[in-house]
Amino acid sequence: MEQTTPHGRPPERKHVAPWADKLFAVFAYGAAWLTLLLLVGIIVSLLFGAAPAIKEFGLGFLWSTEWDPVQEKFGGLVMIYGTLMTSFIALLIAVPVSFGIALFLTEMSPGWLKRPLGIAIELLAAVPSIVYGMWGLLVFGPILATYVQAPLQSAFGDVPVLGALFSGPPVGIGILSAGIILAIMVIPFIAAVMRDVFDVTPPMLKESAYALGSTTWEVVSKVVLPYTKTGVVGGIMLGLGRALGETMAVTFVIGNFNQLDSLSLFQAANSITSALANEFAEAGAGLHQASLIYLGLVLFFITFVVLALSKLLLSQLRKNEGTNT
Repeated sequence: MEQTTPHGRPPERKHVAPWADKLFAVFAYGAAWLTLLLLVGIIVSLLFGAAPAIKEFGLGFLWSTEWDPVQEKFGGLVMIYGTLMTSFIALLIAVPVSFGIALFLTEMSPGWLKRPLGIAIELLAAVPSIVYGMWGLLVFGPILATYVQAPLQSAFGDVPVLGALFSGPPVGIGILSAGIILAIMVIPFIAAVMRDVFDVTPPMLKESAYALGSTTWEVVSKVVLPYTKTGVVGGIMLGLGRALGETMAVTFVIGNFNQLDSLSLFQAANSITSALANEFAEAGAGLHQASLIYLGLVLFFITFVVLALSKLLLSQLRKNEGTNT
């Protein structure tokens, strides 16, 4: 007969975790704390390395365009502008293209094409970045200069604003070229995430919408996207992080020019990652090396801000779920 407590309830049994569960918990906690320690270690090392430049230039480093290793005068605005502008162009191109790919694969593609096309998109993510850079410099750059930049300059060269936007020597390298190459590189990541989150939409919801007479676009815009918006935003942020941190492909096609003469899309410029790749190995100890590490700290801060904003956006989306129903 089962024993009971004075209140008539069976006594609580203490659950003794086996040694495997305890070991798993130790490893899980250890992995979490190790990640935090690595993050703190990266921040501290960047701060110590950039300390001479921070002390010498302060926050003025962020909006100074001068970069002269001979006179040891450094400013990071050109690199910061190049990083943000190329990433913006990449997202401007990659997001709608990735959305179209994911929409086609999940809603419109015939069965025999869906799997091969999905595998082909994923294989693009495995292509090394240096291959993209070489292709951009040797193949895409001349095509862009001949069939895009030259006609645009001929058509809009005398227009006040557009003429300045398309000015520059028609050599096919610059901010626009780097942005397009970055877009090609991040499309597989964003498209793969969007396709996966579109696939988790319950078929019953989509079939019900189709049964009510909705078109494919209405099903996607009013059923699939509201259901998967957090995953879509996460995929876009993944692509943005990939674009911000790309090095070799951008180094090949951005021009590596440390001056900002105009705001032309075809202006040769520089990015934080390409500046680090080109100069860090040859930079001597002192302000030059500290300024490059300062750029790395700025890139870390930009990535942190992007991540924080994406988390705020996702939390706001979750907060507003159900308010329009």
